[in-house]
Amino acid sequence: MNSRDAILAAALRRLNTDPRASMTDMAGAAGVGRATLHRYFSSRDELLHELGTRSLNRWEQSMTDADLPGVIESGDPDRIRECLRELLRRYLADYDEFGFALIDPYLRTAPDLVERTEELAERESALLAAGQRAGVLRADLPPRWLSFAVYGVLVAARDATTSGRVARHDLDEFVISTYFDGTAAR
Repeated sequence: MNSRDAILAAALRRLNTDPRASMTDMAGAAGVGRATLHRYFSSRDELLHELGTRSLNRWEQSMTDADLPGVIESGDPDRIRECLRELLRRYLADYDEFGFALIDPYLRTAPDLVERTEELAERESALLAAGQRAGVLRADLPPRWLSFAVYGVLVAARDATTSGRVARHDLDEFVISTYFDGTAAR
């Protein structure tokens, strides 16, 4: 791991415990001076932008690995259901590293990150719409709402583990059952 990646990894760990961490806090977490941190990132926003980009890359990779286009095209209820479960597991694995990205206000205001988030959310919504057509998910809710529900349950998972009220090893089952209990076709 190069110095830049090591700094980003340390910054992620710090932001996951304190989303308001300053550049000084993140430099300390990385074991470098603030000047060294500024050689790589001129501002906190620049560092957050890089982490936001990496988080979106992981989201996109999760959808690619789950073969969203193939699953959508299949229309197979079992395949769609399993893809949704797999995506929730993958999102939780990504959350372990990028949990702060779920709540950081900068990441919801940087125009290029917002645009890319919208593109990825549309892909996810296409899967959810396929789930509705296949009778896997409730048809009385807009697909985009079902996508927001994914986000909501991930934020709940982050808050539950950050507060120490739920163990990480319980999250996969909690998130999957909560999501499907609320969104499954009736």
